[in-house]
Amino acid sequence: MKWRAFTLGETTYDLSHLHDQALAFTQPAKGDNSEIVYDVAVEFGLHCFTRGLESGETLDPKVSYCDSRECRHFDVHRYELSMLLPGIVADLHRRQCFHSGKGNFFLVELVGPTGAVQQYEIYFTVSRAGGGKGALKLFVQSAYVRTRGNQPQRKPIGFCILLHNIKNNKPIRMPK
Repeated sequence: MKWRAFTLGETTYDLSHLHDQALAFTQPAKGDNSEIVYDVAVEFGLHCFTRGLESGETLDPKVSYCDSRECRHFDVHRYELSMLLPGIVADLHRRQCFHSGKGNFFLVELVGPTGAVQQYEIYFTVSRAGGGKGALKLFVQSAYVRTRGNQPQRKPIGFCILLHNIKNNKPIRMPK
């Protein structure tokens, strides 16, 4: 996927940082187990830089951004935070991930402009990629600072465990 730039007023927002990319994650050797390298194709979704409509709001064509499935409002704040996504995703194997009950998510603490700590939630799925040879696909579905609603209960899972289980067709167990 190659996202097209978005122009709002006099400003053009380049989205090339969210184009598809290929990453390799290394799980270090441990005991008798050798190092494992996971090849992962990374894709970023529309929800990383757009938002849904508020209750009673209609879609304004001036701020509308569409993909093949839906149209949403371009969100400058989400866009600005999306600049962090490629670096965060490249560092996933060093971060703690959490089960969401429907997929997986993890949190990154950011200091906002007022000095308040904000929770930047990044939701993603991992699946086997087509083409065989154990390749994997990571799809970043959405990324935003939660401003309302309840945060899903955190149930941790190691990212390399997630990659290993998906690659080997093993179930992902939800901790109790």
